[in-house]
Amino acid sequence: MTELEKMASGALYDFSTPEVASSIRRAARLLERFNRAAADDDTTRRAALEELIPGIPASATVIPPFFCDHGTPIRLGEGVFVNTGCTMLDSGGIAIGPRTLVGPACKFFTPQHPSDYVERRKPVERGLRIEIGADCWLGGNVTVCPGVRIGDRSIIGAGSVVVHDIPADSLAAGNPAVVKRKLNQTPRT
Repeated sequence: MTELEKMASGALYDFSTPEVASSIRRAARLLERFNRAAADDDTTRRAALEELIPGIPASATVIPPFFCDHGTPIRLGEGVFVNTGCTMLDSGGIAIGPRTLVGPACKFFTPQHPSDYVERRKPVERGLRIEIGADCWLGGNVTVCPGVRIGDRSIIGAGSVVVHDIPADSLAAGNPAVVKRKLNQTPRT
């Protein structure tokens, strides 16, 4: 199994290998094109984004600047809106459901380093997938930690740090984010 295959599977992988470095360089080149495109050059910006995040729907919007490690492990649903200054450390994969709104300066961190300090000296980590449901709203400057799932239609208050799963139809806020109340929402199509 290659290091990128280990990364994709959530296994411990060596992030110092040439193949991982190549994936990161590829993303950096595409991010440079995306982030440096002129404000009215939608063609260049969109082409770079579609190469960076394969399969991104035409209805998904990402506002520059945007930052990520690889791009390929990111999945955005129809109508997703990612505001300016978002960072996605995406080695474990990040899936954001349809019509979800991501506020400015949000951060998604999938890498999990070993807790043992001797192991942590090595260039190894595992990526723990982040999943955000449909119709969610993450306020500005929200941080989502490795392995977290946020259920459909939930709202995460600005500045929150999400370290545990949040169930569907919840309003959560704080550091660490906790459910403040259930949202009385009727699921619709």
